[in-house]
Amino acid sequence: MSGEGLLVLLTVAALEALLSGDNAMVLAVMVKPLPPALRARALFYGLLGAYLLRGLALLFAVFLIRVWWIQVLGGLYLVYLMVQHLRQEGEEKAPPQLGAAEFWRIVLLMNLVDLAFAVDSILAVVAFSRDLLLVFLGVALGILFVRLAAGWMVALMERHPRLEKVAYLLVGWAGVKLLLEGVGSYAELAHLGFVPHMPKAFFFAVTLAILGVGVAYALREDA
Repeated sequence: MSGEGLLVLLTVAALEALLSGDNAMVLAVMVKPLPPALRARALFYGLLGAYLLRGLALLFAVFLIRVWWIQVLGGLYLVYLMVQHLRQEGEEKAPPQLGAAEFWRIVLLMNLVDLAFAVDSILAVVAFSRDLLLVFLGVALGILFVRLAAGWMVALMERHPRLEKVAYLLVGWAGVKLLLEGVGSYAELAHLGFVPHMPKAFFFAVTLAILGVGVAYALREDA
């Protein structure tokens, strides 16, 4: 591989990891209800599914923008997760008792939400480079980083339980972003006069604010 090819590979991997950073928090929240022994297994199957779906998404990137409804459904589901957690907070929770059907349901939902997150990141990396092999390798590295980050976040929430509320707030905020992106994609396809749009700078600013204030509060309470 030439030096230029290596630079493209690393840049695409970094771009994928940055654009999917909120995805890591979502995955951590989704696998946390599973027993500890099954979390790594769920993330592994989610990793395989992500590679398959991202590969297909790269091949059909031109048509990916037309599946706006996946972003809308993904965003609504993430907002639902946040609302459900905040509503049940303080209630006594029984230890997870999840069977095989529930395990595979979570794996399937992980992959569907991951596909919703893939829309903007795939379009960005395809625009960056037309070499599909390099793009796919870069995306594969980026997905691996996100999965490793998700496992680390689960362990962090286990060590500091108050961080779980922060995680769900971030998941809900990511859901709002996905929802607006899906509605915006539909508005563009339908040639509507008004296209909802959330500036990335605003999204990251609010994300950092939630993360900073939430982490400071959680660590102070734990101390």
